[in-house]
Amino acid sequence: MRAAQFLKSTVFAVGALSAFAMTVPQAAAEIQKYEFEVVGTWGFLENWKQFEKKFWTEQLPKASGGKLTANAKPYTELGLKGYEVMAGLKKGAYDGVHALTSYSAKASPALEGIDLAGVIQDFDVYHKAVNAYRHIIAREIADKYNAHLINIYPFPSQQLWCNLKDKSIKNVSLKDLAGLKIRTYSRTLGDFIEGLGASAVTIAFAEVVPALQKGVADCGITGTMPAYNAKWWQVVTHNIRIRVGYAATFTAMNMDTWKDLNSDTQNLIMSEGKKMEDAVWIFEESLDQAGMDCNASGPCAKGEPGGMIPIIPSAEDQAMLKDIAKNVVLKRWAKRCGETCVAEWNATIGKVIGVTASE
Repeated sequence: MRAAQFLKSTVFAVGALSAFAMTVPQAAAEIQKYEFEVVGTWGFLENWKQFEKKFWTEQLPKASGGKLTANAKPYTELGLKGYEVMAGLKKGAYDGVHALTSYSAKASPALEGIDLAGVIQDFDVYHKAVNAYRHIIAREIADKYNAHLINIYPFPSQQLWCNLKDKSIKNVSLKDLAGLKIRTYSRTLGDFIEGLGASAVTIAFAEVVPALQKGVADCGITGTMPAYNAKWWQVVTHNIRIRVGYAATFTAMNMDTWKDLNSDTQNLIMSEGKKMEDAVWIFEESLDQAGMDCNASGPCAKGEPGGMIPIIPSAEDQAMLKDIAKNVVLKRWAKRCGETCVAEWNATIGKVIGVTASE
């Protein structure tokens, strides 16, 4: 009898303890205290101002009850170029970064696979492609850069911006770009430009405006609103509206820092990172059109319209774009990435868009 009473009381006590535990808030008690050193993208662009900076200085501190804070600064304030940040993260120079896959692809051609020039023209399709390829990006930055992937998001679509000698011309085709010097920032964009019969010129973003002024470049490639914010409209006459990429960007944390965090802290960072990612995707889709409007005749909530002449690609241009993407961009990338890499791309992005890559 006593044994039965003891067992009954023990079961009750355990059950009561379990019920109590379920009512105790988990986040505040088990989140570690940590101040991160973080590098963000360009300080004058929306991704930094609206999302990256706020993620570290507002969103995470609020979600963690003030336990997670950061000293976060953009490339432009630190004097860094986009090509440099992942090497610094790998060495542990800082805890977290926001970096472009195209700028990080030297150590891993597979990272180029998410932003191959001209291959995906539709924003929603691109979003599906990112989700399909996410695990490969996570693996590559872990293997090549000793980093943990937190999220992935885009910039506005990357388009062509040209300073043409005839300022009034209304009909420009892709064939007209043959022989011109076009600013690029990645190998895959260079492949696309060479497919046009033009010359690729690698120029840092901050140096493009003077390069266009001096004739070092005739055209450049960047996002729609970044082109406006960087005042390309002061030196560029035409916007050729083909989408040659989306400047895929990711948030990553040094793996040693990541492993120092307990699971509750890691889970909170990932959860808040997902919220940030979802918000950026929604924002960028509307920003894409706003950037095109601001660079042309408006409306432009950010200031004076740029007055560029918008060029809508013809059916012939679209066919040429598709041919270059398939027979130049994809083939060159497949050759440098290798058989296994191509097979992974075909099983993920290729399946989403109905395209098969091959050497």
